[in-house]
Amino acid sequence: MSFGLQTAAYIAASVLFILALGGLKNQESAKRAVWFGIVGMAIAVVATIFGPGVSLGPILIVVLAVGAVAGVIVAKRVEMTGMPQLVAALHSFVGLAAVFIGINSAITPPAGLMGAEQTIHEVEIFLGVFIGAITFTGSIIAFGKLAGHIDGKALILPGRNMWNILIVVVSVALLVMFMNHAGNWTLYLMTLLAFVLGAHLVMAIGGADMPVVVSMLNSYSGWAAAATGFLLGNDLLIVTGALVGSSGAILSYIMCRAMNRQFVSVILGGFGTASGPAMEIEGEQVAIDAGGVAAALNEADSVVIVPGYGMAVAQAQQSVSELTNRLRAKGKTVRFAIHPVAGRLPGHMNVLLAEARVPYDIVLEMDEINDDFPDTDVVIVIGSNDIVNPAAQEDPNSPIAGMPVLEVWKAKQVFVSKRGQGTGYSGIENPLFFKDNTRMFYGDAKASVDTLLPLLG
Repeated sequence: MSFGLQTAAYIAASVLFILALGGLKNQESAKRAVWFGIVGMAIAVVATIFGPGVSLGPILIVVLAVGAVAGVIVAKRVEMTGMPQLVAALHSFVGLAAVFIGINSAITPPAGLMGAEQTIHEVEIFLGVFIGAITFTGSIIAFGKLAGHIDGKALILPGRNMWNILIVVVSVALLVMFMNHAGNWTLYLMTLLAFVLGAHLVMAIGGADMPVVVSMLNSYSGWAAAATGFLLGNDLLIVTGALVGSSGAILSYIMCRAMNRQFVSVILGGFGTASGPAMEIEGEQVAIDAGGVAAALNEADSVVIVPGYGMAVAQAQQSVSELTNRLRAKGKTVRFAIHPVAGRLPGHMNVLLAEARVPYDIVLEMDEINDDFPDTDVVIVIGSNDIVNPAAQEDPNSPIAGMPVLEVWKAKQVFVSKRGQGTGYSGIENPLFFKDNTRMFYGDAKASVDTLLPLLG
């Protein structure tokens, strides 16, 4: 393949990636957008493999085959509940690739670089490796927290911010030494420090804020890819990395606003931590059986369903969709309330509901439905905790203090589908469960909803 044909293929792939990103703005165009991305990536891979300067030898063929097979196996085996940790794991691959490419470029620098070109190249190496190393270990920690292998509580070390600043200052000093030809050991030392920094940043973030962390790491991986593109002189990698990096940063900013967090705090890590003892909760959790919930639903005119990660774990979306259809067939108004950070991945609940063929027009965002709760007869909360937690408004010492939440407690009746009395992934107690108008519908979400269906007269 000639250089001109490869350039044309890269341009086509870039356009398809842009169309894919733009098409993800709503559910109706998302399927088409995904195909744009698939075709664009296929073009990019083919143009790179058969492009000038690439030797399609046996090692490359084996690596491509192994990667393709592994990708297919992972895609088939991972459930939607495991998608957040899979995304985090894939981010780590991008970061590690940036580290390897940067170190390789330092060991075998391109010939003929002098003056300003050499300076720019050295800065590209250092930045690429620095961002890549942070992305790698940060993503590994995020994977561990999301998968439950690492405690979801924030790890707050004494003087943590000073340690982070010290690592950055030392890294800048090593950059200056690297550019003054002190040796590649400066790059290796910086890589180790960046590994520590990435792990520390994410370890200092609590489980309640992990959706923002996934988005933030997505942005990091994009900038690492862009830096790698500059190193390799690959225009497509630069464009793709910039798209991923900028879109991830914008999404992180939007989610921070939805959670009332400061964007700079996300970058520095360790946000969303309590500053004092939590408010004491009075009362007790009152349980209710399927008959009681069904009776309330039969009498209600308006119902709002709030899905959360518990619905995903129980794979209850199909049952919830059937419940919705039956209630609507009886002439009741049924809507879904989606918080921007519901689940453990941005858009997690929207994807599950779309998979279950819940109509798009009854799936509403928090800002669209929050004012309607006082006029709602019944709210059903399925596997949610932090996004319906009144402590965000009532307890200034809560880890989620100030975070906008779905004000479900203002409805006439609230039923919470929950496995047990535990605090859930984030470890934050929820006063909603103890309020007078709340009843706890204990059990597996899918089984609980299935028991309701035959009771709806």
